[in-house]
Amino acid sequence: MEERDLKISIAHLYPELLNLYGDIGNIITLKKRCEWRGIEVEFTEIHSGDDIKEHDIYFIGGGQDKQQEEVAEELFTHKWFFHGQRDKGAVFLGICGGYQLFGHYYQPHDKEKLKGISLLDAYTVAGDTRFIGNVTAKTDFLTPDTLVGFENHSGLTYLQGDTQPLATVTTGNGNNGEDKTEGARYKNVFGTYLHGSFLPKNPQFTDYLIELALEKRYGERIELKLLDDTIEMATHNSLINKPY
Repeated sequence: MEERDLKISIAHLYPELLNLYGDIGNIITLKKRCEWRGIEVEFTEIHSGDDIKEHDIYFIGGGQDKQQEEVAEELFTHKWFFHGQRDKGAVFLGICGGYQLFGHYYQPHDKEKLKGISLLDAYTVAGDTRFIGNVTAKTDFLTPDTLVGFENHSGLTYLQGDTQPLATVTTGNGNNGEDKTEGARYKNVFGTYLHGSFLPKNPQFTDYLIELALEKRYGERIELKLLDDTIEMATHNSLINKPY
């Protein structure tokens, strides 16, 4: 199948509430890396109160606790729709606060527990220390195998069951500062604490998400045309094991 004949649909969930630290750059990167290959992109912003239809990729960013509270209620009304989408192979990427809401719950220090939508078998509790700084982590499914980014969170996330880490930390703290895990993955659901924004610095992961989304849509693995990633990889490489 020629790339020029392909189409992909991307939904940005609640950008008016969860969009910190350049998270919009992740959407721009997904769109551009499709468009540069001639892949048509259908893009939709989902706002509070909107109905949600089927898409190939769902993205949600990070935000403060107040915004998370609003989004948690909204997401929960669509919980079983999202479970159905996950089980059909749709791709989900959650950053920081959005990642936390992909799990079972986030427990703040002095407020009620925020219910997540349990796309990942994980939970988050508020910690006493804020982790702020550069992160390098190694994956077991990408080439190149490193992910880089910038974390800024005090939530401590713990993975359970079939949910696996996205990567293993070599610089920085990751999910909880204890077990060297960073992010999470289950089926085509991915979460990470990496901002800055995440996908422009990690083009190999961006393409991996696009390939998964195309496979979900067309029922076959489609190899993407290579792009000239000289600038992207120079940026990526400059951040590997950069001091925290």
